[in-house]
Amino acid sequence: MTYHLIPGDFLIDFRFCKKTHIFFSLLFLGCLVCSSSCVSAAGGKDHSAPPYTWLTDSKKFTLLPPADIETPLDSHQLISASYDGRDYQIIAWVRADKTGLDMTLVNELGANMGELSYRDGAVSFSSSVFPASLRPEYIVADFQFCFYNDQKLRQTLEENGFSLEKTETGRRVLKGDTVIIEIEKSQNIVKFINYLRGYAYTVEGNFE
Repeated sequence: MTYHLIPGDFLIDFRFCKKTHIFFSLLFLGCLVCSSSCVSAAGGKDHSAPPYTWLTDSKKFTLLPPADIETPLDSHQLISASYDGRDYQIIAWVRADKTGLDMTLVNELGANMGELSYRDGAVSFSSSVFPASLRPEYIVADFQFCFYNDQKLRQTLEENGFSLEKTETGRRVLKGDTVIIEIEKSQNIVKFINYLRGYAYTVEGNFE
């Protein structure tokens, strides 16, 4: 069975969407387990500081302001992910511009599974499905690596000992000579790989 979200963009096979709960629990929480332990080791999260993530076990990435987005987005997206040898899919409605980021996650029946917001320097996530321990900053960070301004990303990364390299098809985040994150972008597909945390996903939508 298929469901057509956006004419000409993509078709979704909902046989796979039944695993969405597992997808987010594993994909995001799985890679956050190490991050949470790193935060504890560093003395806990400083709530007075700008929102950030642990890009490695000892190095942070401070989230950029919404104004640094390259191109505003307002569309459905199909996220196909791979983690721990398993494949999952979920649907997201993404609204992102220079004022903020809003993301709505839905299941195969169109039921709301969670709401993410990044506005006015704060990140929030509300859901009756996913645990409160999920840190939405990591979802925002991955989104920024894909869709935010090269120069702004490079500046923030270099301040923390990383580098950003543009490629023919996208960009890469490096620590020294080691590639941590690799992104390939086209008009309708974004491929994201986090080599350090061991997960990857493909986002299909209209990115013009």
